[in-house]
Amino acid sequence: MLIIGEKLSIMSKRVREAMTKKDKGPIQDIAVSQWNDGAGMIDANIGPAEDGGEDLMEWMVTTIQEAVQLPVCLDTTNYSAIEAGLKIHNNRWGKPLINSTSNDPDRFSMLELASKYNARIIGLTVGKGGLPADAEERAGIAAEIMARASEYGVQLDDLYLDPLVLQISTSQDHAIKVIQAIKMFQELNDPPMKTVVGLSNVSNGCPKLLRPVINNHFLSLLMYEGLTAAIADPVEVIPTVKTINVILGKTLYAHSYLEIS
Repeated sequence: MLIIGEKLSIMSKRVREAMTKKDKGPIQDIAVSQWNDGAGMIDANIGPAEDGGEDLMEWMVTTIQEAVQLPVCLDTTNYSAIEAGLKIHNNRWGKPLINSTSNDPDRFSMLELASKYNARIIGLTVGKGGLPADAEERAGIAAEIMARASEYGVQLDDLYLDPLVLQISTSQDHAIKVIQAIKMFQELNDPPMKTVVGLSNVSNGCPKLLRPVINNHFLSLLMYEGLTAAIADPVEVIPTVKTINVILGKTLYAHSYLEIS
């Protein structure tokens, strides 16, 4: 189970201020903390970054990889910023991940970048037509994205399908549809497709005390259906990941299983 550390997001005031000032200290502290807590990749969410996005993404990728030996998830809708990050990404510690393409024609160009730079990419199962209604529609969009990825020369092993997690407080009926979609995605290919979710999206808008409870129970159900990656807070979810792996028999039980990396 790949945990992509979510804490380096422009939505955070501390991170946003560090980005603005090009202050490496807070960025590297957060990256190291997530690595120590069990993240296998670091998300660099710079937002739309319409002005100066290329320089900012270059700076973020370099700053992160100076501090941790991990690949980076390049999280922005800015095509040029994604390419700037890909050009300087150190692949010694793994391929970068592009977040993301979708069924929206405006996002197809991200597949060109994934092919050109041999990067991994997230396929968000949504298009210009609006939100998918159910698991079946998500699976249909996923199949289209898979076919398009192959046309662009992207290996299916480098594609992570994302069923689009919505807030349970306003879209409660979609939570079970996301779980069902993860199961369906496994059946679209042999070997099964890789899958990813933005986990904390499910608890957006919920009281602070409820958020980790909702996140971790949702993660348990998703993992049971075969989820392979999550953009999440590693300190919050790693104990759940380890426990579910023990329950599912993927890890041998020991009294110290939570301490084993």
